[in-house]
Amino acid sequence: MIDRQQVIDLTNEWLADKEYFLVDVIISKDDKITVEIDHAEGVWIEDCAELSRHIENGLSRETEDYELEVGSAGLGQPFKVTQQYKNHIGMEVEVLTKEGKKLKGILKDASDEEFTLTVTKKEKKEGAKRPQLVEEDLIFPYDGVKYTKYIINFK
Repeated sequence: MIDRQQVIDLTNEWLADKEYFLVDVIISKDDKITVEIDHAEGVWIEDCAELSRHIENGLSRETEDYELEVGSAGLGQPFKVTQQYKNHIGMEVEVLTKEGKKLKGILKDASDEEFTLTVTKKEKKEGAKRPQLVEEDLIFPYDGVKYTKYIINFK
């Protein structure tokens, strides 16, 4: 079995002087290694190939036969690390709470412990004839949601 920590260490070694960050390392039972990286401005295929070669140079195929896949975290996939939240501040996201409620809004802020989502809702003010749109900031700890993901708009 391939050692996950060894793959993480090799990946972090390559990432050391770059603006990329590690999202996840998954190793299946049949030794398929999937390394997901991300960058605020997107992931370049040339960099994935370079990281793949770096990892392969650190692993021995004589010891363990494996399949290696290096790529980006995937647009539209749930966020896995805090840096993804920070990179998407100001963008529209979808949040599924632990209670099963789906919310769409603008990711306003992200710290190491929590993030803030600005949602727009209709609210009827006292004395008003019609409801008005108002913005509300909702604060969630990361473990308080099932997922958060970037909403892809083609407008």
